[in-house]
Amino acid sequence: MLYFSGEYECSIDSKGRMLLPSKVKARLPENYSHTIVITKSPSDPCLLLYSLPEWGKVAQKITSLNEFDENTAFIQRNFLRFSNEVELDALGRFLIPKKLLEFSGITKTAIMVGLGNRLELWEPQRYEQSLVKDQKELSALMQAYLGSGK
Repeated sequence: MLYFSGEYECSIDSKGRMLLPSKVKARLPENYSHTIVITKSPSDPCLLLYSLPEWGKVAQKITSLNEFDENTAFIQRNFLRFSNEVELDALGRFLIPKKLLEFSGITKTAIMVGLGNRLELWEPQRYEQSLVKDQKELSALMQAYLGSGK
């Protein structure tokens, strides 16, 4: 099962390339270890990275919606248009498209966060702003969504 976790500080070079952390690269499916999909997050000012098989599942859900419905056409157009398959070079670097860098505010450094089936890529200050400030708030959310665990 594909599962990404952890937090990584990454550098972006002047050409917009980033080295995929070795622990992350090692988790990519064997037959798909040289290509990832990168796109805008629909809910946060960050980028989403998927392995090809995981992206296939997401894209299938989106493209299976009724294309003649105004709302689903809007979702398809505005989510899928920024998805880019990017190749990893021999060193494990990939080029982040300029429009995605501009959207995310990422310049020289980024924080990569593993979220199970996907990764998020954040500009460091925006990432810090997105984190919980009070552990009780996180606990309350987890109880509301996951239950008490009893």
